[in-house]
Amino acid sequence: MKLLLHACCGPCTIYPLQVLRSKDIQVMGFFFRHNIHPFTECLKREETLQKYADDQNLKMIWQQDYDLETFLRSVAFREKDRCRYCYHARLTATAKIAKKGKFDGFSSTLLYSRFQNHALIRETAETVAKETGVDFFYHDFREGWKQGIAESKAMGMYRQSYCGCIYSEKDRYYRPAKNTP
Repeated sequence: MKLLLHACCGPCTIYPLQVLRSKDIQVMGFFFRHNIHPFTECLKREETLQKYADDQNLKMIWQQDYDLETFLRSVAFREKDRCRYCYHARLTATAKIAKKGKFDGFSSTLLYSRFQNHALIRETAETVAKETGVDFFYHDFREGWKQGIAESKAMGMYRQSYCGCIYSEKDRYYRPAKNTP
């Protein structure tokens, strides 16, 4: 099987790549960048993934440009439902490239994170598969969460502390000041 794997970052790619290769699946990666804020964060993630991909002989497709504006316009006034849009954008881009490249299917490292809405990712990917005519390969990679973290730390990888968008950055770091009398 020839599979296109949406890879959100280096650390989240470790365990899924191991699982897929253990199943004799030929994997190529795809990095989607429009949702990652700020741009310097995008570059850190891309650099880390590039180094890991090189070390693992993982061929990659790198999204060009940085269309942050479309991402922000698409989620403005729908911030609570932003992940639905983001999953759809990333998985649709992956499936379209998979179709153009004559891959047998697509999947995503989003299925590795314990912090992502796993059911929504799967539902979205299955819908995208029907829309594009490219099979979605499902595997619950969360089983290797601790293993992937340990390996990424041992490799000294840059490990981001939020999903990627400006809203997830705020959720991670902003704590309102407590009013004191």
